[in-house]
Amino acid sequence: MHDHCPVCGQKFELETGFWFGTGYVSYVLSVALSVFNLIWYWLIFGISWRDNSIIYWLGVNGVILTVAQPWLMRFSRTLYLYFFVYYDEDTAHLPDADHKHGEHSRPHPAGHSH
Repeated sequence: MHDHCPVCGQKFELETGFWFGTGYVSYVLSVALSVFNLIWYWLIFGISWRDNSIIYWLGVNGVILTVAQPWLMRFSRTLYLYFFVYYDEDTAHLPDADHKHGEHSRPHPAGHSH
């Protein structure tokens, strides 16, 4: 993963351990996909405890989740970043306001420095 967005320059890792929260987002997406898989499998094949069809669904669902995992991981990171970073095209052209403490690109309005 890039350190900064190649288009707008946004730093992706806002703080150390920032991406740990994406595990929760990925979990919610996986559960939603599993519920969707259960519904379509039930409508097409039917599910019953008597014929072990629930075991077959678990196998199919496991394969689908394994194949979809790279997409789920990237999508969960995108959603998680959207929770914390707002992109506004109207202000995208403004200079970056991220400065280290004590370093300013122009003098303080009151005429003194920190």
